[in-house]
Amino acid sequence: MITRNLEKAREAWLRRDPAASRAAHSAAAPTVAGERHAKSGRYIKSVVYGGLDGIVTTFAVVAGVNGASLSAGVVLILGFANLVADGLSMAIGDYLSTKSEQEYQKAERAREVWEVEHFPEGEKKELVELYEAKGIPAGDARQMVETVARHPKAWVDIMMVEELGILADEESPLKNALTTFVSFAVFGFMPLLTSVLAQFVPFLRQNSFPVSIALVGVTLFALGAVKTKITGRPWFASGLETLVVGGITAAAAWGVGKLLGGLA
Repeated sequence: MITRNLEKAREAWLRRDPAASRAAHSAAAPTVAGERHAKSGRYIKSVVYGGLDGIVTTFAVVAGVNGASLSAGVVLILGFANLVADGLSMAIGDYLSTKSEQEYQKAERAREVWEVEHFPEGEKKELVELYEAKGIPAGDARQMVETVARHPKAWVDIMMVEELGILADEESPLKNALTTFVSFAVFGFMPLLTSVLAQFVPFLRQNSFPVSIALVGVTLFALGAVKTKITGRPWFASGLETLVVGGITAAAAWGVGKLLGGLA
């Protein structure tokens, strides 16, 4: 285990604080807080991807139906159908893509292991060339490779990264899929919330679309801002970026609905 507090190290980097960075890297014992933080970041892609797609596609239904001046019932029917069908489609796609990527990585690792066992000199030559391409002198590169070659597992790990550009992937395909679906469903429900409440609140019956626009805007901004807990980017810039990207897509959907409204 590495003797450092990863979370404190990230905080020090964000503050550009050398003293705090030294303290984070000189901890008496490794901490698990940073590791938990890193593991939570493993699924941020699925949360953001699923959440953004859920908001945008469901609001696209709401905006398109509103643009075509169709009834609130049509909004709810199409909106919930989209939540279930598109959410499941994305979850299955995430599961299969993650699983396929891991299968590819396992196959490539098995090949590297076989080559290290049966043709070590060729693998050494490849690694020397890779290090030389990075600007390391030939003598130093050969010395480094001879040291690495005494540790087969580390040797294969390094070949996977240096030769193939493949990092070890410990993500769970099932957890990725569930994260994507839950994120899609939760965030995707936001554009429909006002339409649901409009069935019980008279004020919203006449103003459901403007209220839905405001709610979607806040949700998009919040989704972008929250991910900065992992990415370390400024929260306002990240939130604004997500709001703009999602807003452009939603506006396009409303425009299409308005343009084709006469066909309904």
